[in-house]
Amino acid sequence: MKEKFLKSKSSSYEVISLSLKNLSACLKLDEIALKGLWSKKQWEKELADSKRLCLGILDFTNLIAFGCGWVIVDELHLTAIAVHPKYRQKGLGRIVLTHLFQEAIHRGCNRSTLEVRSNNNAALALYKSCGFKTEGYRQSYYKNGTDALIQWRSLNP
Repeated sequence: MKEKFLKSKSSSYEVISLSLKNLSACLKLDEIALKGLWSKKQWEKELADSKRLCLGILDFTNLIAFGCGWVIVDELHLTAIAVHPKYRQKGLGRIVLTHLFQEAIHRGCNRSTLEVRSNNNAALALYKSCGFKTEGYRQSYYKNGTDALIQWRSLNP
């Protein structure tokens, strides 16, 4: 999958499928945007497994956003969404989510789910605007003790 789109007259971004050849870029962006959420071994598994979706957005040759998810029967479980801090508030999170949803629908998914930190207001606003609704929570889910909200949305039109 390779799709080019214009964000502005001065910047051209490209949505790509990520693979093991993008491992170092994923690790770097993960460290910058998510404070090292996944280890190298976790990234290798994520990028190599055909049941997982990993998409990225490039600004020329730099990975500036990514989204990953697992296809489990007919559901897409989103596992990581990240945008480089310098590129936030430009709609890149929504773009990567939209492409993940399209690919998940193509693979037969009807719904999507994710966990999000209960205090991550920017992510909560994005997910709400994309149609997610909170349907539960996981107490002290994250390493620092923060609760996770469990969110769902339909992928059917």
